[in-house]
Amino acid sequence: MKKPIVALLMVIFFSAFNCFNAEEAFDVRKHLSTVSRYGAVKEIANGNFIPSKVPEGCVPTHLNLVARHGTRSPTKKRIRELDNLSLRLEDLIKDARRRNLHLERVPSWLDGWKSPWQGRLKGGELISKGEEELYDLGLKIREKFPSLFDEEYHPNIYTIRATQVPRASASAVAFGMGLFSGNGSLGPGKHRAFSVISESRASDIMLRFHDCCHNYKHFREKQEPAVNKLKEPVLNEITSALIGRYGLNFTRQDISSLWFLCKQEASLLDITNQACSLFGPSEIMLLEWTDDLEAYILKGYGNSLNYRMGLPLLEDVVQSMEQAIQAEEERRPPGSFEKARLRFAHAETIIPFSCLLGLFLDGSEFKKIQKEQPLQLPPKPPQKRTWRGSTLAPFAGNNMLILYSCPAQDKSKSKHFVQVLHNEHPIPMPGCDGSDFCSFEVFKEKIVAPHQKHDYDTVCNPKQEPSSGSMYQMFQWLFSLSKGDKQPRDEF
Repeated sequence: MKKPIVALLMVIFFSAFNCFNAEEAFDVRKHLSTVSRYGAVKEIANGNFIPSKVPEGCVPTHLNLVARHGTRSPTKKRIRELDNLSLRLEDLIKDARRRNLHLERVPSWLDGWKSPWQGRLKGGELISKGEEELYDLGLKIREKFPSLFDEEYHPNIYTIRATQVPRASASAVAFGMGLFSGNGSLGPGKHRAFSVISESRASDIMLRFHDCCHNYKHFREKQEPAVNKLKEPVLNEITSALIGRYGLNFTRQDISSLWFLCKQEASLLDITNQACSLFGPSEIMLLEWTDDLEAYILKGYGNSLNYRMGLPLLEDVVQSMEQAIQAEEERRPPGSFEKARLRFAHAETIIPFSCLLGLFLDGSEFKKIQKEQPLQLPPKPPQKRTWRGSTLAPFAGNNMLILYSCPAQDKSKSKHFVQVLHNEHPIPMPGCDGSDFCSFEVFKEKIVAPHQKHDYDTVCNPKQEPSSGSMYQMFQWLFSLSKGDKQPRDEF
């Protein structure tokens, strides 16, 4: 009789142990969509993809970087939302007491909770974790490509650009401090001064094309209510679940604000046992999916306008490579040509740019976007999907395009190749037959050229309006100021 009892106890023990391990393995910080911190997600890569081995004799001659700013504080608008959430939670607790609800069901932190950003009048700035992300990225890129960064700094050799948004320019500075550390004479770290160039927000079609594109702004304004409607069933389901679990009369808006609080606490403060603990792992994955769905429809493959407007950036990347090839062919001396073009912007920059490259698609999907045919929306959990904001555009997320010069005995074959890295990992390009490494000519023909049948003015400007001349852009900018200085959207 003892043996069956012992066996039963062992089954119960191992079942409990496996459940415990499953809970332990779930790290909410890897499921925060575009609010994810770089260090939490950068090692998440396609395990089935085998990167190319760069052929012997190939040397990197130029590097393009398009990076998102590092981890930042919530924006002013979101700070107000969290202040309102504090008042709302206070009302919910009072209501629970009036109803004689057993408060043992209610997590103790909810009673008297105040926002960590309470009283802040400004927000959206780069925080110290964000500075470290970009500083470390600068160090790692120099270590990975030492031959590209072995020359004395000059702004024409190492071009650094950022949008005219403080968190982006601060990210550029933090990156440059890492990249050039030890190469100057300033302070114990032997830092050096370097140039960061910014274009006016009113005319930055290279890095803030989303802010200059009139048709996109109109599309987004019209599409946002429909996106919110798509998210409603998930929010309704989770609202009902939390009402049943805790007995508090949560609304859909409460759940949306608590999910936002979870993301801020987990990403910025490493707190996962408060707002995030209200949700189970399956609920968090559903909430993450709603965020990814929004990014897909409003910034990604959901509409070709989202990425077609990024063509000036893609063409700038190609132009920098062509100039590097020309410098090599003309045998210009070291110090007379650019070796890296480094850009710092936003999720609204890096997501469309990734789409222009055809990343996170399979071959059939890539052919569809080349023909401007619609794609299916990212599948709902528990189905797997490749489109995840946490890996696509986390804080400090980045795409690098490395130009290689390779020995070519046969003059009919290309000697210049492009490798694409996403968050420092080689990533397959469907336009290059699923490889991360292909000839520059194939890259231009298969990936770049199909987008060039559309130019920025045609894509972005309504037909009845003048093209984007400087006087017209100035008028638009002055007009927007006269209507009030609206805060940019949260992901900018």
